[in-house]
Amino acid sequence: MKVSEILEVKGNILFTVKPETPIKDAVDTMDGHDIGSLVVMEFGELVGMLTFREVIRALRQNGGALGDGTVRRHMDDHPITVTPDTEVNEVRRIMLEKHARYVPVMNARTLMGVISFYDVAKAVLEAQSFENRMLKAYIRDWPAGADEEN
Repeated sequence: MKVSEILEVKGNILFTVKPETPIKDAVDTMDGHDIGSLVVMEFGELVGMLTFREVIRALRQNGGALGDGTVRRHMDDHPITVTPDTEVNEVRRIMLEKHARYVPVMNARTLMGVISFYDVAKAVLEAQSFENRMLKAYIRDWPAGADEEN
């Protein structure tokens, strides 16, 4: 299974923010849409990611308040990315190794979407469930005497 298949199922809703956006406004957007990340775009290019991890870090740095900083001050300016052709098992490995919960999907310099650890887990579970159903159907329809031929 490839990342492109996850994006097809997930849909194409994408939330972005500019680096100059106040961190408070970005958190309002995340809360209002019940999302854990925002893609930071500048001049049509991906320049970073803001996730709840960076928000928590901002809270710690400001003594429990968000402060008046901008997204640029708190964002991850070197997010890990994958392509639509990346295999899901490779994405799982990358996400676990780098502790990344959200990964932008890039086709050259074009942002295609963001996949989360949840999206990957759901896709893997659905694929395994489908395989289990197919195997059970195959076993149930096993032809009489087929095992005697081997």
